[in-house]
Amino acid sequence: MGIECKLGRKAVAFIAIAAAVAWIAAGAAFRATASDGDLFIPAGEITEKATFFPVTVEGVNMEIFAVRAPDGTIRTAFNTCQICFDSGRGYYKQDGDAFVCQNCGNRFRTSQIELVKGGCNPVPIMPGDKIADENGITITKEYLAKAKSIFANWKARAN
Repeated sequence: MGIECKLGRKAVAFIAIAAAVAWIAAGAAFRATASDGDLFIPAGEITEKATFFPVTVEGVNMEIFAVRAPDGTIRTAFNTCQICFDSGRGYYKQDGDAFVCQNCGNRFRTSQIELVKGGCNPVPIMPGDKIADENGITITKEYLAKAKSIFANWKARAN
């Protein structure tokens, strides 16, 4: 009887772990694709190191990033440059507190994301274009679809 109880507990533990892994994987898949819904960015996952969220909307590959600015707020942007987006290399990589355009080399500070627009910088996702609460940020599929054109050549000539 003692052996059966131990096996039973192990089976229950295994099922619980498998369910947790499946739940996490499903959540990650949901966050990583907007083809079936909105993009959700959990606030607890966002730090000073940017988190990049690849999404596909109507067959177009896109990427959004979220980063915690020095003032503690979460800033979001499309990972493409407002000027260089058509080059195929107009996307950003983080270097410390700066984002560097892979086409022209312009450096853009984290504290400027969402505050500065127009010019060689990440395309901001402004507060009115997303739903934010203590749990995270939601960007609707409809809003993402409006940005498809700036990703037409995205990373096309990145190599």
